[in-house]
Amino acid sequence: MPPPPPPPPGPRRPAALLILAFLTLRRAPGAAGLEYSDVLPDSFPSAPAETLPHFLLEPQDAYIVKNKPVELVCRANPATQIYFKCNGEWVNQNDHVTKESLDEVTGMLVREVQIEVSRQQVEELFGLEDYWCQCVAWSSAGTTKSRRAYVRIAYLRKNFDQEPLGKEVPLEHEVLLQCRPPEGVPQAEVEWLRNEDVIDPTQDTNFLITIDHNLIIKQARLLDTANYTCMAKNIVAKRRSTTAAVIVYVNGGWSTWSEWSPCNNRCGRGWQKRTRTCTNPAPLNGGSFCDGQPFQKITCTTLCPVDGAWTEWSKWSACSTECTHWRSRECAAPAPRNGGKDCSGVLLDSKNCTDGLCLHMLEATGDVALYAGLVVAIFVFIVILMAVGVVVYRRRCRDFDTDITDSSAALTGGFHPANFKTSRHDNPQLLHPSMQPDLTASAGVYRGPMYALQDSSDKIPMTNSPLLDPLPNLKIKVYNSSTASSSPGLHDGTDLLGGLPATGTYPGDNTRDSHFANVRNKALGSQHLLSLPREHGNSASGTFGYLGGRLTVPGTGVSLLVPHGAIPQGKFYEMYLVLNKAESALLPSEGTQTVLSPAVTCGPTGLLLCRPVVLTIPHCADVGSSDWIYQLKTQSHQGNWEEVVTLDEETLNTPCYCQLEAKSCHILLDQLGTYVFVGESYSRSAIKRLQLAIFAPTVCTSLEYSLKVYCLEDTPDALKEVLELERTLGGYLLEEPKPLPFKDSYHNLRLSIHDIPHALWRSKLLAKYQEIPFYHIWSGSQRALHCTFTLERYSQASTELTCKICVRQVEGEGQIFQLHVTLGEHASSFDTLRSHHSCATTTTTTQLGPYAFKIPLSIRQKICNSLDAPNSRGNDWRLLAQKLSMDRYLNYFATKASPTGVLLDLWEAEHQDDGDLNTLASALEEMGKSEMLVVMATEGDC
Repeated sequence: MPPPPPPPPGPRRPAALLILAFLTLRRAPGAAGLEYSDVLPDSFPSAPAETLPHFLLEPQDAYIVKNKPVELVCRANPATQIYFKCNGEWVNQNDHVTKESLDEVTGMLVREVQIEVSRQQVEELFGLEDYWCQCVAWSSAGTTKSRRAYVRIAYLRKNFDQEPLGKEVPLEHEVLLQCRPPEGVPQAEVEWLRNEDVIDPTQDTNFLITIDHNLIIKQARLLDTANYTCMAKNIVAKRRSTTAAVIVYVNGGWSTWSEWSPCNNRCGRGWQKRTRTCTNPAPLNGGSFCDGQPFQKITCTTLCPVDGAWTEWSKWSACSTECTHWRSRECAAPAPRNGGKDCSGVLLDSKNCTDGLCLHMLEATGDVALYAGLVVAIFVFIVILMAVGVVVYRRRCRDFDTDITDSSAALTGGFHPANFKTSRHDNPQLLHPSMQPDLTASAGVYRGPMYALQDSSDKIPMTNSPLLDPLPNLKIKVYNSSTASSSPGLHDGTDLLGGLPATGTYPGDNTRDSHFANVRNKALGSQHLLSLPREHGNSASGTFGYLGGRLTVPGTGVSLLVPHGAIPQGKFYEMYLVLNKAESALLPSEGTQTVLSPAVTCGPTGLLLCRPVVLTIPHCADVGSSDWIYQLKTQSHQGNWEEVVTLDEETLNTPCYCQLEAKSCHILLDQLGTYVFVGESYSRSAIKRLQLAIFAPTVCTSLEYSLKVYCLEDTPDALKEVLELERTLGGYLLEEPKPLPFKDSYHNLRLSIHDIPHALWRSKLLAKYQEIPFYHIWSGSQRALHCTFTLERYSQASTELTCKICVRQVEGEGQIFQLHVTLGEHASSFDTLRSHHSCATTTTTTQLGPYAFKIPLSIRQKICNSLDAPNSRGNDWRLLAQKLSMDRYLNYFATKASPTGVLLDLWEAEHQDDGDLNTLASALEEMGKSEMLVVMATEGDC
């Protein structure tokens, strides 16, 4: 029920009551006979006058979107009551929501009333007038009405009243595109799109949008050729018109005429022409071609050419002092003209005019020239003969005496003084630069005792104990060649050489092999063999002596080079190299520090080394960015990681030297132990190199099919570990891993799958993408990070899957894999994986003696003798370090007995894969060491 209207405004009630009481008291006699007029004052204070209600908030126009009701609110003070009246009728009191509060400034009561208007209420209204509501507020002073608020149902029709039409317009003409949006409440706003980009006339003044929503292109440009769409929108919906294609065409225009061509006839009447092209401008986007002819012709007449002819000879001149006289003629009968040919022949003619009186002088002059010619010819012949003799002498020399003859002339092919880039045709042993040296070709004879021997039965066995457990009780196994005791543990020379590399064997007869076996028997004695840590596929070991050698963990990029002379004369060390994969071996993360390489143990620790060994480990830093701080850390016996050196901060007390390359780090060490290469980004711009590898199951018998995407550090050992893991899980590599630069930017790695054939497959991933947290990747302490995409096929008959997998760092680089998988046909890929793994496990891990080095020992000694001594001009080992880019901290090499030898050790470690001696030979040539090159090339031929 509507509320009863309040009473009409009248005199104030407090004033009326006071007057009434006053009159009553004056008429009533008092008990004491006193008049009340003697007690009451003459006047009473009146209450303050109350004002009419004032609206602080009036109801506003509103639109009903779909079926959602709208709220109308009004607020007023002072107000004893507020009610809504809609379309002339009071709104039910129960439909009002009233709130009261105090005005903080005036302290007056503020009343607020709210109602809801539904779509049904608006639709039930009949008539031309819109649905409206207004507030009525009461106070003791009277009533106040608010403005009318209109409530309308919002909508937007689907069809445009007028849509833009495509046009073809000439360049620089005006274009008008008309658009009348669909009918709607509220009225739709219009904006124009050009190739789906919103047109902003304030940014491009060539566009104008009129008040009636038409688009005007003031001067059509070529870039205005596009698809234009009119888009209308209001609070209900958006509507798009049909797309109008506007093509701005260019009519062709003639270029200027070319010059007239020469007359086509060289003699007589002919013609000549000139041309023009329709390129000013060329017709474009369907513009018309130029009107008219592209060429013009006119007639021409050319004078015929006249060839020249000789006149008769003149008379002979008088006899000169040289006993000759002359005669002449001219090319003037006729002279050549109009392009005719000139006369052929001599202009002057001469002959002897003394009938033999000048003959003696002529013969004397001729004899002198003859004798001079003979002398020159004889001199040239002698010089050539001497040169040939020197060359023949150098090629035939064979008497140089060295301790060890180089295993192949191929090793010195890079030192040929004439050409370091090509092989020598007269010596088939010299290799082409692109080929690896064949260490078995033309092998020489070993002339001295051999100490670096190895027997599989005497090797220290490796255990599966924790790799980084402290080894304080580990005894160093040392074999002394002077030991008198013998051991029956060796059988023959074949067993002795069992540990030699397959790429090269020690040449010699059976007698010499027996001698080696006896030396080894005496060296081993009866010493106790201790257990060394071993992990299958991630370790290598070998016995080394004075001649040195190399340990390599196959497929990981990790190796240890033991230079010649690093182990004392007569000693043998059983050495090992291990990649630490145990959880206890992981380096704890510190701030923005990240692990860049595997943790590698070379041992045993405490060995006495006469010169540094070279440990090579791969890393995953992008050395192209200069935002890295590189550090080498080692693990103590207590298990704590300690800093060894920070690159570019070396001092004379630094115990090692790091040579950083694009994908590996070569470390010169005086002490064996456990090492890891780490980096820290100091400007949040450093980049790690990652590799992405996708694996799929080799056998799929169910409807589900999973694709694993591994995010690995870009090092060989990381990929090898995942290959072995997936091999045990029954997975195979779908395609070659792809690189991904990962920036220190706190952004995660996002992986998503796209373009799945939804008619045959569906993804079981609930989210649109998966993410690997940034810290998990950047720390480098978590191995085999991966995400799995599980798909489900609707039928077992679906045996093919095509999709795309996108991997990218948020706001960074990314990679896309386009996959096409045939379920059940995985043999070739699996075979590739298996061959990859077997190849990695069967590669030679140990090389002994000369076979571990690219530079023959004799050549190495001569280089050291030549460059070790300081030179005032700097043409010594320091210049060699500069040429080989090893001069980052020269003081380290200066403290060594043979700086050149340490540089060559580092060069050997850098070039263990390619073995290209040309770089070293080129450096020596640039240093002006030609005399060394001649000797080295001669030794290669001798």
